[in-house]
Amino acid sequence: MRPAAYLLAALLPALAAAAAPQQYLAIEAKIPLPHVQGRFDHLAFDAQRNRLFVAALGNNSVEVVDVATRQVVQHLTNLSEPQGVAFSEALQMLYVACGGDGTLHAWHAADLSPAGAVKLGGDADNVRVDERARRVYVGFGDGALAILQADTLRVTSTISLKAHPESFQFSPVDDRLFVNLPPAGGIAVISRGQGQGQVTATWPTAGMQANYPMALEPGGKSVFVVFRKPAWIAEFAARDGRNVRATETCIDADDVFADARRRRLYVICGEGAVDTLVMDGLAHLSRTPTSAGARTGLFVAAVDRLFVAARAGQGDAAVWVLKPVD
Repeated sequence: MRPAAYLLAALLPALAAAAAPQQYLAIEAKIPLPHVQGRFDHLAFDAQRNRLFVAALGNNSVEVVDVATRQVVQHLTNLSEPQGVAFSEALQMLYVACGGDGTLHAWHAADLSPAGAVKLGGDADNVRVDERARRVYVGFGDGALAILQADTLRVTSTISLKAHPESFQFSPVDDRLFVNLPPAGGIAVISRGQGQGQVTATWPTAGMQANYPMALEPGGKSVFVVFRKPAWIAEFAARDGRNVRATETCIDADDVFADARRRRLYVICGEGAVDTLVMDGLAHLSRTPTSAGARTGLFVAAVDRLFVAARAGQGDAAVWVLKPVD
């Protein structure tokens, strides 16, 4: 081989490394979920016990994963299409909303013994817990949010909406609640004053449709919403709903999370990818390949990991553990 050829051969690996885009998420592990079939919905985390709760909608179960040992330790079964999952650290309770029969279930965290159940209505979906007020919010039906007492599951009020609610988030700076309403093509703003709740505004989404995932800027200044038609992520000013900016993202998103420390956003998409973007300006950083159909997950700041639920395909279903790269 000529000297020039030797030099080129030596340089090729370095040139390839330089040309490859930097990845801001590294695949750390894949936790198998044996014998779990069908698609997944949302996840929740118990920081005290290092447990991950995975709504296996197609399997009619919630899989309980010990993150430290990376194995399934329990199954909550006989659930009718579990969708929304929330864990309350303050109340030490797990809540699961089931779309099949419209029931909200609760379990005690210590031993996962049943703590009650209440039927709300069809398609019970996303769940959020207001820790301070000790209330649980559940989206359900053709357009409603139920507000329940967190300990007794007694419904204290119901907020009527224009369409079925998808992701919704509590403002970190005031009593407002932001709610995605995909069939209505908008975002509802709700005041939670006195624990009752009423719609105070609806922001139009101006041609962008199928707004399922939502995350908030940690300081409360922006609402980030991901759309499927077209596949875009948009930033809305929390003060007045003004569309600040928007950019393309991966296809078929169902979850988005804010990494407050790094000022990043993670968009999880069913096309088999996670997009990492800069929170301030929505510049793209990287696209991390995952698994087709894996569109839900959970970013847990307490352990600094992004968990992605991947349905069974060539092998077992699994939870992918992704580590952010600084």
